[in-house]
Amino acid sequence: MKIYVPLDSAAVALGADALVTAITSEAARRGVAVEVVRNGSRGMIWLEPLVEVASAAGRLGFGPMTLADVPGLFGDLTTHPKAIGLVEDHPWMRGQTRLTFARVGVVDPLSLDDYRAHGGLVGLDRAKSMTKAQIVTEVTDSGLRGRGGAGFPTGIKWRTVSEAAADQKYIVCNADEGDSATFADRMLMEGDPFTLIEGMAIAGLACGATKGYVYIRSEYPVAIRVMSQAVTIARAAGVLGAAFDMEIRVGAGAYVCGEETSLLNSLEGKRGVVRAKPPLPALQGFMGRPTVVNNVISLASVPVIMAKGAQHYRDFGLGRSRGTIPLQIAGNVKHGGLYECAFGLTLGQIVNDIGGGTASGRPVKAVQVGGPLGAWFPPSLFDTPFGYEEFAGKDGLIGHAGLTIADDTIDMLTMARFAMEFCAIESCGKCTPCRIGSTRGVETLDRLARGDSSAMPILTDLCNTMKLGSLCALGGFTPYPVMSAITHFPDDFARAKEAAE
Repeated sequence: MKIYVPLDSAAVALGADALVTAITSEAARRGVAVEVVRNGSRGMIWLEPLVEVASAAGRLGFGPMTLADVPGLFGDLTTHPKAIGLVEDHPWMRGQTRLTFARVGVVDPLSLDDYRAHGGLVGLDRAKSMTKAQIVTEVTDSGLRGRGGAGFPTGIKWRTVSEAAADQKYIVCNADEGDSATFADRMLMEGDPFTLIEGMAIAGLACGATKGYVYIRSEYPVAIRVMSQAVTIARAAGVLGAAFDMEIRVGAGAYVCGEETSLLNSLEGKRGVVRAKPPLPALQGFMGRPTVVNNVISLASVPVIMAKGAQHYRDFGLGRSRGTIPLQIAGNVKHGGLYECAFGLTLGQIVNDIGGGTASGRPVKAVQVGGPLGAWFPPSLFDTPFGYEEFAGKDGLIGHAGLTIADDTIDMLTMARFAMEFCAIESCGKCTPCRIGSTRGVETLDRLARGDSSAMPILTDLCNTMKLGSLCALGGFTPYPVMSAITHFPDDFARAKEAAE
């Protein structure tokens, strides 16, 4: 009997480890031979811990599982109260286009044999038969853009590093996933670490880099453990070695280290503060050498591009947003989790059809896309297609594709203040608009909360200054949630004045 129990952090937080103990104990008591595989999460977080039992028809799912539900796994599975049927047939799974996350939740994350059996290393093998320029062209032609926030074309960054002259080059993976409502990096590293390793090895071939680093935030202990074990396994199997090797490095949890130059400073053992550009990291990055800095999902998308070809990947999406995007749906939502699909669905389809609306059952009031620095979108903008340019055209950003959903009880003035306070707390202090502007912004929003409407033009000027003067996204994007709250939810600011009067 083969039973799958996720090792994913969300499942572990909900009792997955205790379920493993209970399953093995129950099997021993009944004299049943059982093999427990710790897989990644399928992304249906509302059903975690989601236990799967292998059957002749496929893997049967049961969730959310509790200890009291364990004995039922050894009886008639069709009558189990937590049965959801074949996992692959679940509507949440059927509607997805899983390219980057095709193996997550399916394979044993630390089995290289399992990885190969599900198409792993095909892309790397193909890359080994190509020139550096050919690999870069393939990635460029796929239309892959950075999945960490800015959406910069991956191929252009790789070409810059590839053509740079240097005795040493580096591939750095930014796994400092600090935005609210984002967990795709973590899920990928915990559920399919060899995909990231393969993607980094391909990047090394393309750019002439022989060394790589994965910078993971300290709040991800499971990801750190799984990635460290996977690197050791890959090295022993010859996937990593003299041509390209890599290490796992752990950050201390500073939000600003999600910005690439702050990350590089931290990686070098320095204080995590933003570097002024130029020079670009692609020319003078880690230790002053040409460096590719890419997000986890960007690098993990490369193996499927190399395995199936640029055109296959490019055939998904819309406009300049090509391929698939792992949506991370969170907040006050009925069905929260990770859903990979092609760019192009409307925001309304994501919130209402996939997410199922609010968990509270109240009307959706707003959705913040792109983490704590993203704009708040009201239902009147739910017809916006999910794409980089489409969101920018509505003064928003996709960022890492995290969505925080809120019902009609949320106060947007409070959320605007939170964004400014967050920036004030997390600012590295390098540039004045971010360091001082965020503090003055909190004070100005407090004046608005007290009913002082004369503070509004001050706040507007302050936001414009932060946009233009900040060196990194932290200060530059903080005005987005503030101004979107003012623009789309003026009643919340008017109520503050009425209450003061």
